[in-house]
This record gives sequence, C-alpha cells and structure tokens, in this order.
Amino acid sequence: MNIRVNDWISLKPEYLNHEHISGNKLRKLKYNLINAKAKGFKTLLTFGGAFSNHIAAVAAAGKEYGFGTIGIIRGEELHNEFTHNPTLSFASQYGMNLHYVSREAYRLKSSKEFVEALHQKFGEFYLLPEGGTNDLAVKGCEEILQKDDFSFNYICCPVGTGGTISGVINSSKAHQKVLGFPALKGDFLDNEIKKYTQKTNWELITNYHFGGYAKINEDLISFINWFKTTYNIPLDPIYT
Repeated sequence: MNIRVNDWISLKPEYLNHEHISGNKLRKLKYNLINAKAKGFKTLLTFGGAFSNHIAAVAAAGKEYGFGTIGIIRGEELHNEFTHNPTLSFASQYGMNLHYVSREAYRLKSSKEFVEALHQKFGEFYLLPEGGTNDLAVKGCEEILQKDDFSFNYICCPVGTGGTISGVINSSKAHQKVLGFPALKGDFLDNEIKKYTQKTNWELITNYHFGGYAKINEDLISFINWFKTTYNIPLDPIYT
C-alpha cells in the first residue's frame, strides 16, 4: 500500500472494549444475548474451528452473562488435542461443552436435519451461526461507527463472514466509502453482505488473503513487526 505524505490513517481499537469478548464479537453478541435472555433460553450453541475467536467469545459471554454454552467444533481429531490448542482450551476453561464432529458432518451445520439432531442431543438452545453473523449481529455492528467517525472519507474493515462490515456499511454516511478486506478466498461474500445492506457505497479488496484464511507469509509478518515497533500497536495476523 502506498501512502502519500498528506494522507493519514486513524485506527479504531475495538479490541479494547472487553477483556475476552472484544472487538466485533462484543458487538455481534450484544443483541443476541439480550434476545436469548428475553426468550428464556439458558444455553447458547454455536459452531467454529480450531482457532475460532467466535468460539472463545461465546464461551466467555456465557460465563459472564449466565448462559450454558455448547461449541460444535469442526474436526474430530481435535478431541484429544484441545488442551494444546489455546482457543479450545480457553473455551473449555470458561465452561463451554465442546462437541467434535467430522468435517463432512460440519458442512451440514445449516441443514434442518443437523440442527434437529443437535436438539435431540442437547435439548433447547439459542442458536448462534458460525462467526456469529445474523440480523441481530449486524444491528450490533451498526453501533461501531460513532459521530466522530463520520468525518472520514474511507472506512476500512477486515471481513470474515460479512456481518461486521454490513453493520458498518449500514451506519456509514453517503459521502463515505467502506472498503472491506476479506480474510477468506472466494467471491461469495458479496452476496452475503447484500443480504444485510441495501447500500452500495462499499467495495471488497480481495487480494490480501495470502492464500486463504489464516495464511501468512514473510511480508505480512515483517509488516506486523514493523508496525508494532514503529507505532506500538499490535496487529492481528488473520484480519489486520
């Protein structure tokens, strides 16, 4: 990225808004937790992989707000290895019941039959989708931009499942352009985002995934180290 001398960038450190349910996860969960509590649910169930920030956040939210939590984890082989995995170990320590399924079964997670089988096994639960994106999550993410943020011409946002950027787009002003940087390969995110916003003042920049989700290379690591040394600001290697 080439930055001219007269350009300047501000960072909005959402990761400082909570010790464990930080960043967009707190925004995504806010109205879902309110809804679950209002409807009398006692348990939250969600999905994720071995290094899912969403899994960790739901586990922490459950403990803090009095919900039981169940995590459906992609990969049966992780069952005997979770103590060596910081994300799954954290989730377990915060009371989450981890249930491991094969990758083949995991692909069916959105099917009616799969969800019904989960109800048969675990009883009633409030269902949170993988990554946490739904209408209520987008509503929470619409609160990311505050009045001081509307003076900017461009808003840059990392993209996972599309919920966070959808909320940012919805609350952006007409003069602003929202640029999304997906951590995943593929063009499917366009349609996902269009499910949650009618606005057109956005664009996805799709050539910064480094080969796929959680992929890194020496250039990325060098940039992260340089940024930390220069500005004393840590960057997430997956999203930022």
